[in-house]
Amino acid sequence: MTVIAASELVKRYGDFAAVDGISFEVAPGESFGLLGPNGAGKSTTMRMVGAVSTRTSGSLTVLGLDPDDYGPEIRSRLGVVPQQDNLDNELRVRENLLTYGRYFGLPRRLVAERADELLQFAQLADRAGAKVDELSGGMKRRLTIARALINDPRILLLDEPTTGLDPQARHILWDRLFRLKEQGTTLLLTTHYMDEAEQLCDRLVVVDHGRIMAEGSPASLIRSYSTREVLEVRFGSDRNADAAAALAAGAAAPHESGAALEPRRRLPAAHRAEPHRMSAVIA
Repeated sequence: MTVIAASELVKRYGDFAAVDGISFEVAPGESFGLLGPNGAGKSTTMRMVGAVSTRTSGSLTVLGLDPDDYGPEIRSRLGVVPQQDNLDNELRVRENLLTYGRYFGLPRRLVAERADELLQFAQLADRAGAKVDELSGGMKRRLTIARALINDPRILLLDEPTTGLDPQARHILWDRLFRLKEQGTTLLLTTHYMDEAEQLCDRLVVVDHGRIMAEGSPASLIRSYSTREVLEVRFGSDRNADAAAALAAGAAAPHESGAALEPRRRLPAAHRAEPHRMSAVIA
């Protein structure tokens, strides 16, 4: 039994394929991740699963229903945490939950009870009467997750939930999401970070250019595609292109006196290169 099933899913904008024939399934209670760089097609996939964007071709079912035909029914059973917090700054913290809960037609008393429970869960009970603008970035993110849970969703969609947060805020958020996993909530999340996927995901797919590059558990992907040792070499901005070409061709890297060598333990699968910096994996 699956709660999400995609087969040869395609989304095109004109001649551009944002999602190009991906297939995956998510089981009830599973935490499933889409890992990849910006522009890989992760958020586009999430919008189709969330029944707010129609597909070009392929098949997709969410909770046994086709999102193109049963959008309102599916959305009523989902919780959605978008990339950017879209809280109502004119409402106070608890009021954001109360107002959002009423959109689902829930009774006032039930919404009030759920709001108080979720503020405790999000560690925001002491800020219930605060203005949203007074919250830190991590607090706003936790409030957005609490809001997404107000309708007791079958599936929680999280689009890059910790982007822009400091390490402490990330770990607090991870703890809240891990508790949801323990409670059996199905999670579908996108992320840039392998360490985040390793913490939160039972399985994941690595996506790039709208296609699936690899699939498996975080541990199996690390074993298959990462080495124990990584050597990072800085050549300087005027030499990076030549050095990268030489490494790609299998040649030895130039021994420049100005190069700085840095050993590291492990290269995350979603490693993002920094300007004027190149990473080489030493097998």
